[in-house]
Amino acid sequence: MRSLLHRTILRTPPALSLILRTLPSSAAATAMAAAASSLLLPSVSLNNLCSSSRNASSLCLPVKNISRSRVSMSVSAGSQTTVNDTLFADYKPTSAFLFPGQGAQAVGMGKEAQSVAAAEELYKKANDILGYDLLDICVNGPKEKLDSTVISQPAIYVTSLAAVELLRVREGGEQIINSVDVTCGLSLGEYTALAFAGAFSFEDGLKLVKLRGEAMQAAADAAKSAMVSIIGLDSEKVQHLCDAANQEVDEADKVQIANYLCPGNYAVSGGLKGIEAVEAKAKSFKARLTVRLAVAGAFHTSFMEPAVSRLEAALAATEIRSPRIPVISNVDAQPHADPDTIKKILARQVTSPVQWETTVKTLLSKGLKSSYELGPGKVIAGIFKRVDKSASVENISA
Repeated sequence: MRSLLHRTILRTPPALSLILRTLPSSAAATAMAAAASSLLLPSVSLNNLCSSSRNASSLCLPVKNISRSRVSMSVSAGSQTTVNDTLFADYKPTSAFLFPGQGAQAVGMGKEAQSVAAAEELYKKANDILGYDLLDICVNGPKEKLDSTVISQPAIYVTSLAAVELLRVREGGEQIINSVDVTCGLSLGEYTALAFAGAFSFEDGLKLVKLRGEAMQAAADAAKSAMVSIIGLDSEKVQHLCDAANQEVDEADKVQIANYLCPGNYAVSGGLKGIEAVEAKAKSFKARLTVRLAVAGAFHTSFMEPAVSRLEAALAATEIRSPRIPVISNVDAQPHADPDTIKKILARQVTSPVQWETTVKTLLSKGLKSSYELGPGKVIAGIFKRVDKSASVENISA
């Protein structure tokens, strides 16, 4: 039996035939509105990336605490491999890497990355894939160009992974990277988290992100839609506000909650007339503030349906492996291990509400002790503080 197992492991890619999973032991409304620059971040103010400077595109984490790891065998049938999708169901987080989503971008980001060879190399690889100088746009703008969906998504993805390389060269940085046992990202950031966890290569992830941005922009151009951030109401009252607005508009202009960000801050997405109705009624529901978001359209709703088929085709052609650590999905706030399930989740993500509030609360309730926000901005740290003032989140920018 041991001989058969040994031969099976030798013939099958390690990430697919053998998965080693670590089980650890254990200010105000105005400022909030100012930070609300996108659907994905209608914000608040208020591994071992075993990539090295020699191989910056190989993103993975080493397995820690081998003696306490659980071994899960996958079942191969021809060229297909099935992994138990519930592998990470009982994960116990201690240290997390958190990656931002669209809206975190700002002119000047990436400037620090030029001082670290492995980080700068990521931008060089990106230029070949994207066909333009991404680092120049990140550092010098113009803002309008950087803010466009088709550029901001690749820019944040690359800059966030560059931040990992900046952390690596910092004193104690490698130890921090090695300690991470869970990761997640806000919408777009889920792709960054999956790359960090070794589910796909840096290059493949960037190709997916590039297509995602293009597909979402095209879907937004096809219909008049918008997003608005509602400040100062709980999710139940925001839902009542949406229901009231939907009574006054046609089906094509219906609205829904698209981003459950954190208590008192939820993004509503839908047809333009529906969004206008939400804004008109918000004060009567005692909302503190509404902020129209500077996004291309109604992200994370059925308005993005035209983007799904393009994403499905791209994902089907991409090699995705089981992550080496749990990666929490935006769709259901759960980690998934099966590559086919991850592909389906990513395709659904653009039309599904972002369950970020549930993700944050779950991580904290499971005993998460330390977190690191890697990439531009400090929005995620603000969200964690809104949920739990004692939460420890350090920002690592690039």
